[in-house]
Amino acid sequence: MNIYLAGPEVFAANADELGNRKKELCQRYGYQGIFPLDTQIDNAATKQLTGLAISKANEELIRKCDLVIANLTPFRGASADVGTVYELGLARGLGKPIHGYTNDPDLYHSRLIALFGADDLQPEGQLRDRDGLKIEEFDLRDNLMIDGGIHACSGHFIAAQKKAAIYETAAFEEVLIRLSR
Repeated sequence: MNIYLAGPEVFAANADELGNRKKELCQRYGYQGIFPLDTQIDNAATKQLTGLAISKANEELIRKCDLVIANLTPFRGASADVGTVYELGLARGLGKPIHGYTNDPDLYHSRLIALFGADDLQPEGQLRDRDGLKIEEFDLRDNLMIDGGIHACSGHFIAAQKKAAIYETAAFEEVLIRLSR
């Protein structure tokens, strides 16, 4: 079974090492991990064309895989990496099982409040950020569409017990353990 390994690890200076570590874990549980950087992309005539080629190649990898496991640890904000979320949505739209994990045990609304503030006097269910925009209060790990998509296909969404670095693999391995049962 081929698993597409979505997540922000591709942006790390040691991305190949991180990808290899996750692929080794997949192999330990009887799976073939496919990391987004497993494709060879030649530099195109422009940066834009190179970016589009990477996007196309990653979409093809997802199409060839049986399921997706995504690192949904908050990245550059209160939520998961937007590219990773796109990949989850694509896989879900293709009817593939999707699973996720986060190395941040805090719920989404708590992270939003920490980043964007909220008036402590606001009643539950009416929380708004400093710009007056409603804050989701559903006790979910991330935006309701992310949690909802994983839940709808009976996927696993594992949260670390305590905050860990974005590239830690304990919660990822827990997803693999549950898949192998």
